[in-house]
Amino acid sequence: MRAAHVLRWPAAVICAVVVSGCGLGAGGTVPLEVGPGSVTPTPGLEGVAVTVGSKEYTEQVIMGYILEYTLTAAGADVRDLTGIVGSRSTREAQLSGQVDIAYEFTGNAWINYLGHEKPIPDSREQYEAVRAEDLERNDMVWLAPGPMDDTYALAASRQTVERTGVRTLSQYTDLVKGDPAAAKTCVDTEFRARQDGFPGMAAAYGFDPSRAQTPILQVGIIYQATADGDQCDFGEVFTTDGRIAALDLVVLTDDKQFFAHYNPSVTLKRDFFDAHPEIAEVTAPVTAALTNEAIIEMNKQVDVEGRDPSVVARDWMVTQGFVTAR
Repeated sequence: MRAAHVLRWPAAVICAVVVSGCGLGAGGTVPLEVGPGSVTPTPGLEGVAVTVGSKEYTEQVIMGYILEYTLTAAGADVRDLTGIVGSRSTREAQLSGQVDIAYEFTGNAWINYLGHEKPIPDSREQYEAVRAEDLERNDMVWLAPGPMDDTYALAASRQTVERTGVRTLSQYTDLVKGDPAAAKTCVDTEFRARQDGFPGMAAAYGFDPSRAQTPILQVGIIYQATADGDQCDFGEVFTTDGRIAALDLVVLTDDKQFFAHYNPSVTLKRDFFDAHPEIAEVTAPVTAALTNEAIIEMNKQVDVEGRDPSVVARDWMVTQGFVTAR
């Protein structure tokens, strides 16, 4: 997971590695004021208390703010719980009712929350399967998905690609089997353990993950370390991260299509949705505008240019005409 800018989140949020052990509190206020644009005050949402959550990495925090500004413009009384550390903690916060609404990714839920080992290759079928099973098992409603697809990948510098000739994960597998010292692969703790991460990838491509050298780094450090090529020959990346282009990294082709589709969807518990069905109509055009190009640009502004994610999210919403700045 991307970890840049974690230190700017409130201490009450940072401590939420284990939700039940820390307690998330009531949340904070929305960081910036916005007014209606194409999103207008909506009967049924005006004055309704809504707590918005997100995970702690850049992209999720941006999307959390986007959701907050959307609901604020619709008239809701929004509380901010963006920046919860870890997928599991964020999910537990939703299931327990500490978070009312959040963006989640289809592939993440299919593999890590619902316990499946293999993703569904078609992104629409993946969404429909997650929507049906999560509703049945956990009373979790998934609204219409967005077009962006933020999935895991391995990347390398152009110099490493030229030196090794590795451009696909099958070629990477051959390198690991033949010369593991030439395939040092920097990963974070989650990717090294998750079945939609390194262990599952190794099984799909037919190599022993213990044979690979996998130094553990924070995701925010992996990109630069991979570009430098000293500590990492290859590195775990997310396909919508703006640092891939900024650092001229080459993403290896997933030629066996192992990595799941990660399309975003607004998720909320069934009882909250039943009480406030207007949320589906209000959020649908915003989610539909979340393309790879849009989120890559926003991620780049935060992770490369150093802009505040709350400002980046607000400016994108204003540019799209969804809200107005105040």
